[in-house]
This record gives sequence, structure tokens and C-alpha cells, in this order.
Amino acid sequence: MVNRLAALCLPGGQLFVDAVQNVWENGDAVLPIDQRLPKKSQQDLIRRMGASLVVERDGTTTLPGRPVESGDALVVATSGSTGAPKGVVLTHSALAANALATNEFLEVQAGLDKWLACLPLSHVGGFSVIVRALQAGIALEVHDGFDAELVTSAAREGVSLVSLVPTAMQRIDASLFRKILVGGSSVPVNRPANVIATYGMTETGSGVVYNGQALRGVELRTVKGEIQIRCPMLFRCYRDGSEAFTHDGWYPTGDSGEIDSSGLLSVHGRVNEMIITGGENVWPAAVERILMKAPGVVECAITGRSDPEWGEIVVAVVKPDKKVPTLESLRDFVREHLPAYCAPRSVEFVAELPKTSLGKVERHRL
Repeated sequence: MVNRLAALCLPGGQLFVDAVQNVWENGDAVLPIDQRLPKKSQQDLIRRMGASLVVERDGTTTLPGRPVESGDALVVATSGSTGAPKGVVLTHSALAANALATNEFLEVQAGLDKWLACLPLSHVGGFSVIVRALQAGIALEVHDGFDAELVTSAAREGVSLVSLVPTAMQRIDASLFRKILVGGSSVPVNRPANVIATYGMTETGSGVVYNGQALRGVELRTVKGEIQIRCPMLFRCYRDGSEAFTHDGWYPTGDSGEIDSSGLLSVHGRVNEMIITGGENVWPAAVERILMKAPGVVECAITGRSDPEWGEIVVAVVKPDKKVPTLESLRDFVREHLPAYCAPRSVEFVAELPKTSLGKVERHRL
């Protein structure tokens, strides 16, 4: 039997969930396609990922694609930080391990809890919500994207669990949910007690570290400052057959961080995002966390710019409030909390920061 890859060109909703289950029952794997992409981009992605089936509202089309291995469940197209698309292949066992560990951590109970999926289903952060609900056998509601009014209404009608991005969380009353999972480096430090900061990636089938604590079955280590993960949630390979594991099965994440004596993980940012200014190392995420509290700052991102004297200088890209902050006020604010070399030497004001559909800043576009 040849196992195929089925591209799902469907909006979020019960139709999407039914299609996923039908594909899996046939022994095939799913490739969720972002419906916000232009049609040509969707077709290019389907071809690049080697899908053999295209499932749409009005039927299924067969293509000369490439098979998947038995046990493969999901292929997620991810651009990472470079913009070059890759296909991450996740097995049924990896997805089940992630869902089981998450539901266990959250103490999910059938008959009492209900999951809401409102993140893009073409991303693992959105798709994994469906898997969690199916794994636990609990109620599930799926929206076609985030709408604050619909999400609020769902919470008032019984939804207790949801995954969100920071910008979405700020548009709702977080107290309406029992637990909210929020990923990304811009998760508010002073967040409600029911909001859990998650760390993970497409290659781990969604978050595997919650509030700094590794989920059951997840091993963490740092090698020369880089976070490495070993766990049953890890992907099998990329769609082109390539792998990214050490000889003993660890996945180097490309993220910098440290693990304290109690085992809690702190993430600094991407290894290649570190700014070296005058011989000093500056992690953008650390400065961003400070500046997000500065007067006049709605959002910000830190990047490095080449400089003949310093090698690189720290630059703050800021979405300002009505009262636009000055460079000196931002520098003073940073210097109250971090060494002076971390303070930005330049500021650039923008109407919006470039972001992915999940709210992650696209640093390569800064």
C-alpha cells in the first residue's frame, strides 16, 4: 500500500476536522494549506511538498506526488527564520506524545473541558489543538481564524482551553478560560496565572516546555549555549528526507538559552540573532522584554546593524504609542535594568512590525 500526502485546502471548521480524520483512516498524511495564501502560492507549495491528493470543498484531485512512510501523520510547511519553506514530517506517535503530555500537564478532563482551535491550522500551533482534543476524547470547537468576539462567545458557552499568540490574548478577557497557552518570545512577563508561556517549534509538534518546565518525556540540555531537545515528540525528518539530529538523537534547536539548577529553561533567542557590539554580546529578546514596558512603546523588536566602529549597533524598531518616545528615553529605560551596552544606539519607528500569521516577528525583514 502506498501512503500518500493529502493537501487540505479547506477553511477552519468541522469540515477540516472531518477531512483530517478521513485522511488518517486511509493511512495517508495531511498537509494543511494556509487559505490566506494566493492560489498560485498554494499550488507551488503543494507541488514542492509532493502532495498526491488535494482536498477541497468541491472534491479531491489526484496529483503525481511523492509517497510518505507508514506512520506519518502530518507535514507542516514552515519557513523558519530564513523564509525558505521546509516540510516538517511528524508521525502519529509524535503527535500523540505531544498531545498526551500537554493534556496531562493541563489536567484536562473529558466532560469538563473543551478545546478551542482559532490559530491558523496550517501551523502546528493551531493544528495541535485538534490533536489534543482527539487524543483526550474531549469536545472541540474550531474557528476559521481568530475573531475576538467569537472567541469570547465560545468561552462564555463552555470553552475552557485555548492556544493564542500574545497579540490575540491582549484582545480578550483571559479570565474567561481555565488555561491559555501562549507561545513566542513576546509572551508578557506579568501575565495572568492561567496563562502558560510555551516553548517549542514545528519540529517538536508544538510546545514541549511550559513556563520553563519540560513536559513529561522531554529532555533538555545546552551545548555551547544552544538549546537541544530529545523527546518522543520530535519530527521524523524533513520532507526532502534530510534530518537534523545529533548522533545520539538530540535536536539542536538553533535557540540560545540556559537551564538553571532546578531544571527551568530560559530562552534568550536565536543563536544567529545575537548582536555583538564592541565585543559585548546582546540578546534581542532580553532588551525587547524591557522595552515592552517602556512608556510610549506598543511593540518593539531589537536588531543589529553594521557599524564601522562597534561592529554592530543595537537598533530598536518600535511601534510607538501616541506619545512617541525619544531614543534617549529608551536608552535610559534599558540602562535601568541591563548593562549600558544593551541600550539601543538608534531607533526606527514603524506602523507595524513584520510578523508571521502566528504573530512571530520576521527578523529577516527588519
